[in-house]
Amino acid sequence: MKPFLSIRRLAIVSMASALLLLTPALSGAATFGEDVAFLNKHIDVIVLNDGAARVAVAPAYQGRVMTSSASGNDGISFGWINHDLIKSGEFIAHINPFGGEDRFWLGPEGGQFSIFFRQGDQFNLQSWQTPPYIDSQPFTVTSKSDTEVHFQETGKLINKSGTRFTVQTDRTVRLISRDRASQLLGVEIPDSVNMVCYESENTITNKGDKAWTKDTGLLSIWILGMYNPSPETTVAIPFQTGSEDQLGPVVNDAYFGKVPADRLRVGDGVMFFSGDGKYRSKIGLNPLRAKPFFGSYDAANKALTIVNYTKPEGVTDYVNSMWELQEHPYAGDAINSYNDGPPGPGKKPLGPFYELETSSPAAALAPGESFTHVHRTCHLTGPEEALNAIAKAKLGADLQTIQNALK
Repeated sequence: MKPFLSIRRLAIVSMASALLLLTPALSGAATFGEDVAFLNKHIDVIVLNDGAARVAVAPAYQGRVMTSSASGNDGISFGWINHDLIKSGEFIAHINPFGGEDRFWLGPEGGQFSIFFRQGDQFNLQSWQTPPYIDSQPFTVTSKSDTEVHFQETGKLINKSGTRFTVQTDRTVRLISRDRASQLLGVEIPDSVNMVCYESENTITNKGDKAWTKDTGLLSIWILGMYNPSPETTVAIPFQTGSEDQLGPVVNDAYFGKVPADRLRVGDGVMFFSGDGKYRSKIGLNPLRAKPFFGSYDAANKALTIVNYTKPEGVTDYVNSMWELQEHPYAGDAINSYNDGPPGPGKKPLGPFYELETSSPAAALAPGESFTHVHRTCHLTGPEEALNAIAKAKLGADLQTIQNALK
């Protein structure tokens, strides 16, 4: 059993904190059609569609899903979009936080094997730099249809220890049909429920001439979803119960200082975390605690979001992204959730938004070998009775419990 360090619970400077210092707050969410019209003024957008289900994908931003809708062009635009940055047409230092509800990244962010810091750099915001490969480099479209689009791109990375990587990424974004979504969720999605379900299938291949090893640093696939918040949005995360001696801490809840009790409640097998976009905070679950489903419920818009991802059984090596030299660089989290908010008194939030994130295990690949991580997102709106059955099945709590958990 890998030891779990108390330092995992210390507050750290992370990607999200850096984002908050770079751009101003934005206006409220638009409809899907309005957001796509805005994006089309500035970048090329590919819209996948299957009936009323729509997904907007941006090749210029590494093939990320910018936003989606369960109800056509007039439906809620679920993804948070940084209108000001996109409208400026500029690239900025450290990171270009364009937004998007399924964006492709690679880890680790921190530690001696970080790909965000160079050799000799201190772990601070001034030195922190998102690699262009996952920030400003477009991905090439290799094929597309009405319901899916495939991208491929190769890039070079170097970690803080000096290890060089040549990485080929193959990324497919595809819509998921109602029948397949019902199979994945294990609950029938009736026609009365409006839904958009999609997945990103992300494969990285070692295109270099040396193996990627634990001693010199490994990469992981990291998918981050940024969503529009509401005052009544609550994240619900089922977790594996058991002793800390066996499974480690239930939750890493101190990324930005310990999360207040009125914003995080750990129940019997399910935890609840605020997604209101009003208080900067972040939580994470290690791979022994995390389950393959988690999500959120926006009671104001009666919108249920379910995230599912590939989580190999028995694998515990996940890259550690803490901004420090690490004793255990493979003791990282499998899933995370972030809630945006002002970074300090009188300061503006970046979004606001909230995030649901998944990571793959660390990928030890010989030359030519590949590793795949799949991240799926379902947004569901409709009768509460139907949504309730899905929430109970996949999140371990009914809608009333979720929306009242933090009151």
